[in-house]
Amino acid sequence: MLLLKIIRGLEITGLLILLAAVAGYSNPSLTNPIEKVRAYTRDLEFDYIEWMADAALVKTRAASIHLPHTVERETQKEIVAEYLRVTHFIFEKENLLAQIYADPAVEDKQAASESLRGELDELYKRRSDLAPLAEAILQEQVSQVLVEIGLTTAGQPVPSVWFHSTPLPMALIVSPRDRIEQTANISVYTNITVDEQVALEARVDAGLNVSSLVVPVGGVGVYPTMVMRTTDLNWMLNTIAHEWIHNYLTLRPLGLLYDHTPELRTMNETTASIAGDEIGALVIEKFYPELKPAASFPDLELVSLPFDFRAQMHETRISVDALLAEGKIEEAEAYMEERRQVFLKNGYLLRKINQAYFAFYGAYADVPGGAAGEDPVGPAVRALREQSKSLAEFVKRISWMSSFQQLQEAVNQQ
Repeated sequence: MLLLKIIRGLEITGLLILLAAVAGYSNPSLTNPIEKVRAYTRDLEFDYIEWMADAALVKTRAASIHLPHTVERETQKEIVAEYLRVTHFIFEKENLLAQIYADPAVEDKQAASESLRGELDELYKRRSDLAPLAEAILQEQVSQVLVEIGLTTAGQPVPSVWFHSTPLPMALIVSPRDRIEQTANISVYTNITVDEQVALEARVDAGLNVSSLVVPVGGVGVYPTMVMRTTDLNWMLNTIAHEWIHNYLTLRPLGLLYDHTPELRTMNETTASIAGDEIGALVIEKFYPELKPAASFPDLELVSLPFDFRAQMHETRISVDALLAEGKIEEAEAYMEERRQVFLKNGYLLRKINQAYFAFYGAYADVPGGAAGEDPVGPAVRALREQSKSLAEFVKRISWMSSFQQLQEAVNQQ
């Protein structure tokens, strides 16, 4: 009991540190370069402090009544299934509501949607009632796997696995035009419309001569972590674990130095992606074996697809890097728009492909190819995982690294 109190005390301290960090971000120094971007986003920025406080209260209440330990294992699965089912119905109703408001033939949209909005209100309440219990169950299941694989401190995951599923803010990503590098990532309102996204990007691009893009995110590594609403339990568990890995790394050099260099950011995201997917798969295997993805067939893998998204994006990134290295900025931007049209014709609805697109998506290099191009960081992280005897050994080892050079040296020593 004393040990658990100590661990909980450390977690609360960590939460206060995170709150202080977010508060500091809300009022940064005027000499901070990111202020140039925030001049365009201040009225649109997401309030993390309020969200974290509300989510922490939900988690504390659930813990106070010892959820989910008072519920049988089979009942736990039924609760999670009902939680996902209600979320599915919410998505269906929200889509119907969006169709009504997008249809110019519907004059009185308020009256036309009255019944639908009433159904949504009931579903929102049902989901709100289920969320504390369903989330506590999933947290405990991830925690059990973390204990089994040895990603613990004094026998417990630190910090505790805490997440809350919610509509997520969007992220404004900014990169210089002459190179691909994320120089700003600012969270903006959840419900920012496409028109508002386009207008914001246009203002930032014109005012600062940069490349910007508003992108959706699947999770945010605050504490409790934010996880996007979904009906896909495999994806949800991967993301819960992914964001917990970010919390784990934040207590160590790799996470503390997340934004210091592009290489460290890619090391963080690739580590979280690799570990998140492995942990999520272990939770599925242990608690939801019926949802385990079917094994792929080697002979089918040899069949070439008519349009391979990752291969085509990989080729695009390599060509863009080459053009920018030669100082051909306008040519690179024209080429990216041409390539976007190719992706569009093949069914991929990408609103923009620009430097900011690659700066954001290129950091997730857990799988070869794709938006990372020829960036050597992702392959080095993957090599370290392959050389490690276990996932825990890999995460613990890379978590104490503070530079890409250390990673290269560790891989080359094998």
